[in-house]
Amino acid sequence: MKLAKLLSQHKTALVKRWFDEVVRTYPVDTAKFLQQQKDPFANPVGRTTLKGLEALFDVLATGMDREALNSFLDPIIRIRAIQDFTPSKATSFILFLKQIIRETLGKEFLDPQVMTAFMDFESRIDDLCLMAFDIYVKCRETLYQIQANEMRNTTFRAFQRAGLVKDVPDEDSPGLRLVTPPKNGNCNK
Repeated sequence: MKLAKLLSQHKTALVKRWFDEVVRTYPVDTAKFLQQQKDPFANPVGRTTLKGLEALFDVLATGMDREALNSFLDPIIRIRAIQDFTPSKATSFILFLKQIIRETLGKEFLDPQVMTAFMDFESRIDDLCLMAFDIYVKCRETLYQIQANEMRNTTFRAFQRAGLVKDVPDEDSPGLRLVTPPKNGNCNK
């Protein structure tokens, strides 16, 4: 219980520092914008990240409600999944919280009760990082599927415009089929 009280007392500073560390994972110009722009409509990424970190911190400090953690983590990871982050860079920001707490509460860890509680808290952070990785992978799979579908649709429309695809009703395989162009090279005949 002592750790929960300490985390509560230092919540504002811990979350602010955590947000600052997350922002540092972005390019310099983006990081500057994310930190300085306070308007949530002009800076939805910064707003979503900060609010998500605050909520994640609260849930981690009070227990391990996986559903709640997932609901707060998902928007942050979705944003990072569509950006130019490797999987490790997209999710490692969660682990920053460990070091931030160690540095902020340093001398408090001399108390064995606090240290034991913190070790449990670190395990929750590790679990959260694994959850983030799962979310990231699902988001990337969805992005790749969207890209593959778009490529397929673009190719199909190009074939259609070139007259290389036509409707052929057939009870065995209904739908469209590829048409071989005539030998004279004129696809419009």
